[in-house]
Amino acid sequence: MSTGAELLREHGLRVTRPRLAVLEILTGGGHLEVDEIAQRVRGRLDSVSTQAIYDVLGALSRAGLARRIEPSGGPARYEARAGDNHHHIVCRGCGAITDVDCAVGERPCLMPAEVHGFELAEAEITFWGLCPPCQARREADIVS
Repeated sequence: MSTGAELLREHGLRVTRPRLAVLEILTGGGHLEVDEIAQRVRGRLDSVSTQAIYDVLGALSRAGLARRIEPSGGPARYEARAGDNHHHIVCRGCGAITDVDCAVGERPCLMPAEVHGFELAEAEITFWGLCPPCQARREADIVS
């Protein structure tokens, strides 16, 4: 398994402390907002500007080491799981995000009727619903 420094070099990026810290935080899992990433990086490196975090996330995303997702109505989030064409389920109650492996088979809207000359590389699909805790809260509200 490659170290963070090796991954950065393999993807043509200079190895810097902020890049290593952000990469390590993202590989810890989750769908993190920039403010949460910045807070965690500052816990490791002390002084790092929010702009520097945005710059690192942009570089990691362009290199394929991070993925930016933008659920409608919410802030951008970043994750380390990139390049595998997975999708997401977002809870309308609390905003929790969960990975969903690529939807395959005959389902509506998974293959565009017309690709307009594009060579398709991936699809970004967001499913919306209520997570189990929000379902339980809803049921408790109905009962009471």
